[in-house]
Amino acid sequence: MTESIPDITVAGRRLRPGPVFDTYWRFAAARQEAYFARLRDDGTATSDPILARHRFTNCYRAADRVSQFAIHDVAYGGPQEPRDVVFRMMLFKFFNKIDTWRLLEAELGPVTWASWHPAAARAVLDAAWRSRRTLYSPAYVIPPPRLGGTRKHHDHLLLAETMIHDGLAEKLQDARGLAQVFELLRVYPGLGDFLAFQFSIDLNYTSVLDFSENDFVVAGPGARDGARKCFGPAASGIEDAVIAYLTDTQEAHFARLGLRFASLGGRRLHLVDCQNLFCEVDKYARVAHPAVPGISGRTRIKQQYHRSDEPMPAPWFPPKWGITEAVRAQAAAVVVPR
Repeated sequence: MTESIPDITVAGRRLRPGPVFDTYWRFAAARQEAYFARLRDDGTATSDPILARHRFTNCYRAADRVSQFAIHDVAYGGPQEPRDVVFRMMLFKFFNKIDTWRLLEAELGPVTWASWHPAAARAVLDAAWRSRRTLYSPAYVIPPPRLGGTRKHHDHLLLAETMIHDGLAEKLQDARGLAQVFELLRVYPGLGDFLAFQFSIDLNYTSVLDFSENDFVVAGPGARDGARKCFGPAASGIEDAVIAYLTDTQEAHFARLGLRFASLGGRRLHLVDCQNLFCEVDKYARVAHPAVPGISGRTRIKQQYHRSDEPMPAPWFPPKWGITEAVRAQAAAVVVPR
């Protein structure tokens, strides 16, 4: 039996937590347990039937398979001159698909700004597109920037090139926080608030930036839906502040519910992680709490979980975080308590 939580006040507004709020923390604990179980290649990664059947991102954004590739292979897998790092990361994120990156490097060699040949890159992706190869990840929609190319992928190649010609790498080095990074990205065509924030976090993984992930957050559509399911309509318009509340009080809520949450090598959930967890609990609640309305009106979870044929690589995080060895030790030795 758990102690109920009283109303809370966030941004001067009184919020009444509903049953999905406790599910938020239970989901986080179960999803983190599944993460470590999958690192150990434990076939029984979770006893939760919803988690076992459907695909959910990790509690920590940086631990997701695509983020891990972006950090290890893209951000730190090439020259560390700022133009190279920014160009590589933005080029990868516009497609957000590991296979597309591998295709480009297999055909063109290591991606660097100095060796980049736009016509050759277009030809590689054109051939892949004609063979009906999927170039973009389905994780979220990346709108075409409409820069005059005959295909969407032409415009995204051009946008990555335009960013470097605009001096984005140099401007980023002068930024004073994630909010300013967000504003620098937000002006580019096709990048709304959600993508500009997500790409800010990706760039912050690199050696070019080193801001706290607790500096700034933007609630995406899924996070707004999750906040609505946890707190009702009163959370509308103050989702960023609600995310900050969750980040600040996470230990108290895990303790209140008697949950043991295995942090990522001692790293607490940060704003971006709690934002993403709102997106995931929105999906989870469609099955666990079908009577609780959100904003989008969606009633099912589209993506099913399928075990990848490619084994999970050893976890690797930005060196400036100093957590990689601790996470590997957890994966090797710790069975996360239920």
